[in-house]
Amino acid sequence: MTRDRKFMGIGGAGALVAGLCCFTPLLVVSLGAVGLSALVGWWLDLILFPALAFFLLLLGYGIYLWRRRASVSAPARAGNSRS
Repeated sequence: MTRDRKFMGIGGAGALVAGLCCFTPLLVVSLGAVGLSALVGWWLDLILFPALAFFLLLLGYGIYLWRRRASVSAPARAGNSRS
């Protein structure tokens, strides 16, 4: 597995989880179900929004690496097919 695929996988999964916890009551309900609803307070957004931003940046960096690798290898493949 290449670095760009790892970055895209981790970034996508992290952004999905952080987005679900930010924009839906998934985290609040799940913490309340196990009796830890006191942990949901003013700090929740202080942690989840930066985590969401970090994972989106990681996903973007993985896409950047993937596109750069694709553009670099495309001329090499085109040159080899003419031989």
